[in-house]
Amino acid sequence: MDAQRRLILSTATAIGASALFAGGAAQATQSAPFDPIPPLPPRPTPGKPGDFDFLAGEWRIEHRRLRAPGDWDQFAGEATCWTILGGVGSVEELRIPARSFSGMGLRLLDVEKRVWSDFWVNARGGVLTTPGQTGSFESGVGIFVADDMDGDRPIKAAGIWDNISPTTCRWRQAVSHDGGKTWEQSWIMDWKRAR
Repeated sequence: MDAQRRLILSTATAIGASALFAGGAAQATQSAPFDPIPPLPPRPTPGKPGDFDFLAGEWRIEHRRLRAPGDWDQFAGEATCWTILGGVGSVEELRIPARSFSGMGLRLLDVEKRVWSDFWVNARGGVLTTPGQTGSFESGVGIFVADDMDGDRPIKAAGIWDNISPTTCRWRQAVSHDGGKTWEQSWIMDWKRAR
């Protein structure tokens, strides 16, 4: 996992139970109200080419990233996204000029297994994070999860795509210490189409 994403997940991990989400319908105890993380599907819906077509185009993004309990860093960014390989892939170039930061999201559909994988490349290191998060779209919400470790503790890391419309979408990062029963959100990106 990319060092910056690991730092963010570690920060979220350190916050502990005070900001956890309980179950599928609980409210966050963090300083702002959050939509709950949807439950993980018992049998994911098979992926199909074009599932990420909504992302193609130019975007302006408002970021909220958890620094410490109740302390959210807010900043602006932008992205350009392309659908590739007839909808079997999606490429995102993320730029945050105020932070001199950029990176690339790469989403690929395993056509045989019909499962999406979501990968990240930080421009500072140029290394593709593997194995990436795997997932599917469930009732219009993309749910992507990977097992990881926080020191010697197993965790689940999730990336959620929701609020998808022709002009908006949202990506959220969350971590779970109990196998996906409860989640703590650590990064929220509200996307608005620029053109």
